[in-house]
Amino acid sequence: MRSDIIPGGVFPDYALTDHTGTVRTLTELQGRDPLILMLSRGHYCPKEHQQHLELAAFQSKVAVAYTQMVTISTDEHHTLQEFRASVGAQWTFLSDPGRTIQKDLDIQEYTDPDNDPMIPHTLVLKPGLVIHSIYNGYWFWGRPSVDDLWRDLRAATREIRPDWDLSTPGLREAWAAGDRSPFHGWDRRSGEPLVAR
Repeated sequence: MRSDIIPGGVFPDYALTDHTGTVRTLTELQGRDPLILMLSRGHYCPKEHQQHLELAAFQSKVAVAYTQMVTISTDEHHTLQEFRASVGAQWTFLSDPGRTIQKDLDIQEYTDPDNDPMIPHTLVLKPGLVIHSIYNGYWFWGRPSVDDLWRDLRAATREIRPDWDLSTPGLREAWAAGDRSPFHGWDRRSGEPLVAR
């Protein structure tokens, strides 16, 4: 892995074609939320299927926690769609058959010349593509479990959300004064009265 891809560093904002054929950037997909990013070998690998099946079972929790997921694979478009459908994923899959990321990050899995995949990695990124944690998944046990991701996301979210603990001094006063900027989601509802919905 390239030497600047470390916790605290910024992951490159790649633009790739998604499973619908639309070019998307990582920044666009992440928005203001944490992002779980999987750099995948592709559809042919049973380890990828196992990891993605576990993440598919986890995706409803990820969704309610204001967190995003993205998989980048070296698969061609049609194979990418099959991979996504076969694991029941509802998140975005990006296709990199030209191996742009593999080359840019220096993560060619040279032990598999037939498929020429990326060495699989899973990253947890804070907003702005800031790297919180990195897992090297060449061996399956190097990949994060759902429990590992939960702990990483708890720590990352605590860092980025001023309203993590509503008892933090000043938050109640900000709310009472109508200042919604520290409150995730509420800061985007300008002009709306605070009434029961």
